[in-house]
Amino acid sequence: MKARQIIFAVLVLSLPLAACAAPTAAPAPTIAPVATPATVVAPTAAAPAATATRARPTATPTPTLAPGEGELIVLTHSSFAASEEVIREFEKANNAKVRILKAGDAGAALNRAILTKNNPLADVFFGVDNTFLSRALKENIFAAYAAKDAAKIPAEFKLDPQNRVTPIDYGDVCLNYDKKWFGDHKLAPPTRLADLTNSDYKGLLVVENPATSSPGLAFLLATVASFGEDKYLDFWKQLRANNVAISEGWEDAYYNKSTWGGKGDRPLVVSYATSPAAEVFFSGGKAKEPPTGNVLGDNACFRQIEFAGVLSGAKNPQLAQKFIDFMISPRFQEDVPAQMFVFPARSDAKLPDFFQFAERPKKAATLSVDQIDANREKWINAWTTAVLR
Repeated sequence: MKARQIIFAVLVLSLPLAACAAPTAAPAPTIAPVATPATVVAPTAAAPAATATRARPTATPTPTLAPGEGELIVLTHSSFAASEEVIREFEKANNAKVRILKAGDAGAALNRAILTKNNPLADVFFGVDNTFLSRALKENIFAAYAAKDAAKIPAEFKLDPQNRVTPIDYGDVCLNYDKKWFGDHKLAPPTRLADLTNSDYKGLLVVENPATSSPGLAFLLATVASFGEDKYLDFWKQLRANNVAISEGWEDAYYNKSTWGGKGDRPLVVSYATSPAAEVFFSGGKAKEPPTGNVLGDNACFRQIEFAGVLSGAKNPQLAQKFIDFMISPRFQEDVPAQMFVFPARSDAKLPDFFQFAERPKKAATLSVDQIDANREKWINAWTTAVLR
C-alpha cells in the first residue's frame, strides 16, 4: 500500500497517504500528513493538524495549451504522487493537460477547497479521508458523479450514497514492532491493544499526538472503536502509567524514537500496515523480508479511506469526471501502491511484488463518518487532558 498525517483548520477542521523524492528509509503511507515535512512518504488518507496553515499552494507549471486542448487542475495534498507516464496517458487520451495543485497537508488542502468553494481553484479535489469526509460533504464542495467502473470498488469503501466522492485508496494505521528487538529480548510482541497496558511492554510504545498527526488521530479512533466511548480514556490513562511516549508527528516517532530507526529505544510505533513493505522497497534489494511486523488483532488498526471528487463550480466538469473515471481505472489504481504506499480501492487491481509484505487486518476498527465528525474535537480534547496534562 502507500505510506501516509493531519491539521485542524480553524474554520473547517478540528485537529483519507509524502514527498515524491525517494527516501532511503521506509516512508509512511500517503494518507496525508499533518504538518509534517515532505521528506517522507506519509499515507494519503490524512487528517489535518491542530492549527491548519494557509500555505500557498504549489503547482506544476501552468502548461501551454495547444489549440482545442483542455486543462484539468487537481487540488490535493503534498503527499499525492502518480507516475508521470500514467498522467501523460490521461492527457493524450483526452487532449488535455493536467496541473497538480498541492496545498500543503491534507487538512490545509481541504481547508483551501472549502474557503474557495464559491470560486474553486481546481476541477478535482483528491485527498479527503473518512476522518474528515462528513465535514467536506456538509460544506457542499463536491458535485455528484457516479464514476464508471464504480462497481469494481467494494461497497465498504463507498461512504457517500449521493456519489459526491469516489474511493481511490485505503490504508490501515497499525502498530509496527521491531522483530529483532523482541527476538533478542525473548518477549512476544503484543497481539491486541489491551496487551499494551501490561507491564511487559512498559516504556516500549511511542504514539503520535492525535491533534497534530493523522496516524495519531487514526490510532485514537481505533481505541474509541475498540474500547467504547466510555472506556477508551481508561485505556489511555493506563498507557500513560505504562510510560507511553508521545511524538508530534509520524516522522519523529518512526525515525527518531523507534529501535529499528537506529536512534530510539521504542520497539513499538504507531505507523501503517504497509510500512514493513515500504522497508523492503526502500532497502534497494538488501532486505529480503521486513525488519518490522504488524499488530493485527481485532480492532487494533484503523482503516483510512481516501476519496476524490469533482468540485462544484469546476471550470471543466466533464474533463474532471473523466479524470475520476481514470483514477479508478486499472492503469491508475495499479500505480497507487508504489507511489503512495497504500492499497488501491479497486478490488481487481494488481499489486506489486513487494506488497506481499503489506498486510491487512481481518477486522479493522471503523467508526461512521458522522460519528467521527460529531465527536472528533471532544475525543482529542479529552485525550489531551488524560495523557498530556
